[in-house]
Amino acid sequence: MAQLIANGEPMDFKDLKEVSEAWQDYHGPAYASARFFAPMDHTKFPTTGMPARVTQQIIRDKRLLDANPRLNLASFVTTWMEPECDDVINEARNVNYIDEAEYPSSTEIQNNCVSMLADLFHAEDPAHPTGTSTIGSSEAILLAGLAFKRRWQDRRKKEGKPYDKPNIVMGSQVHVCWEKLTNYFEVEPRYVNLTPTCYTPDPQKMVDAVDENTIGVASILGSTYTGEFEDVAKLSKLLGEKNAANGWDVGIHIDGASGAFVAPFIFPDLKWDFQLPNVHSINASGHKFGLVYPGLGWCIFRSKKYLPESLIFHDSYLGIDQISFTLNFSKSAAPIVAQYYQFLRLGRAGYTKMMSNMHNVAMYLKEQIESLGHFTTMKNDLSLPLVAFSLNKGAKNEDGSDRSYTEFDVADRMRERGWVVPAYSLAPGAESITVLRALCREDFSMQTADMFVTDLRMALEWLDTHFIFTPEQLEKINATKADSTSVPLGPHGSARPNQQTIEDLRNHDDPQTVPKDAQKRDELLDGLVDKLGTAKHQMLRRTSLRI
Repeated sequence: MAQLIANGEPMDFKDLKEVSEAWQDYHGPAYASARFFAPMDHTKFPTTGMPARVTQQIIRDKRLLDANPRLNLASFVTTWMEPECDDVINEARNVNYIDEAEYPSSTEIQNNCVSMLADLFHAEDPAHPTGTSTIGSSEAILLAGLAFKRRWQDRRKKEGKPYDKPNIVMGSQVHVCWEKLTNYFEVEPRYVNLTPTCYTPDPQKMVDAVDENTIGVASILGSTYTGEFEDVAKLSKLLGEKNAANGWDVGIHIDGASGAFVAPFIFPDLKWDFQLPNVHSINASGHKFGLVYPGLGWCIFRSKKYLPESLIFHDSYLGIDQISFTLNFSKSAAPIVAQYYQFLRLGRAGYTKMMSNMHNVAMYLKEQIESLGHFTTMKNDLSLPLVAFSLNKGAKNEDGSDRSYTEFDVADRMRERGWVVPAYSLAPGAESITVLRALCREDFSMQTADMFVTDLRMALEWLDTHFIFTPEQLEKINATKADSTSVPLGPHGSARPNQQTIEDLRNHDDPQTVPKDAQKRDELLDGLVDKLGTAKHQMLRRTSLRI
């Protein structure tokens, strides 16, 4: 075997090949690496490493099919920040916020932010606020729920009464983090359902559900479903009357994950925060309308009185006595520093301008969606900058047949253009209603709204002119032949025939003679049923056959 000499040692061609591959790994183009053309076992920890740029390219390739965050209208989370803030974030991302002795400025910045939010939310003593940063609103809500429960337990113990059956009252449209709270901390949830005509819970029904074992009432300032604000002022008034009549001290927690950074700036006269006497705590998401990348939340209390001392921890692990009221320990200081940047950069005037822009774009988008003639919008005057909309009920196709596609089909069609538009049923009590939702974040401009409406119009034109099986039609197909392969319903109740069936229909005389009126269309469907009865086909969601 031919040999080469390397470092005084003979090296055969096999070794040379290995050296060549190693050289390509570290010095050649990324895609010249053999690692791109060999299978990878992602279930086992790698035996050896790989060059940084090859690793980088592999990860980038793996993420290619992810949605574009800017086109994700499902998410409330911030997707754009100024380059200057990006620099500030990069400088702080390797700083462990919890290490107060080494990074005292991080604690000072957090305390400054808590003071600013206490002032914004009209806390009793903003100069000496009580609150903390969190990973997000979920952690903030868990902390506020713990405070509710501990205060209730302490009061019941002092009165010599049982404290083993706590409950909390909330609307059925709450975020899943409230379900986590009741599950993890063993609190009975008492849900007040919505109605088909009202998408926020009735304050009177919420107060009616309160009893001596109620630790608190949750009120949502900006529903995830429709963006609407609950009537916190009315809830506080009714709850105050019941407290006074029974000698209780049941408080309200405001879930302001989204709305707490919206209401103060575009609805400044709205009473929803600590201006109301029965509001004990508020959470807000810095990474939503606080305009900071994830993950950052805030939990702010009315005063120190509403945070039991027994929930506050002192530790000296890192060299000094530190006060801690969180569910985790270590975390990056970067999101907190970013929030401080936004507060200083924008101020009240800047946040007011940003929120007003978003609100105006949402109102414009609402008008444009309504002008399409296919949808009913649900935007309330007091709500987040978003548009929730449903297909008009009982709408007909041009030939008089029932429109068979749903909001889910619209969402799917929009996804083909890159838009992520969620479709879902409303919360219990209004679950018969299905909606689509388009969120207008700071980077969603009027021009972007026009692009969205143009694509929505194209999606509707496609759906209006393409045949889609309704669930009833699929049942008829499945019941036709006992020995046929059933057509299972898709996730949205629609399917299409196999390719052979499509070809058969395409060969049905001249395409121009395919019947247009509803009666002949039904006859064609009957013929299609016969074909599907013997065909072996796979389930798809809709046909590309024009009828």
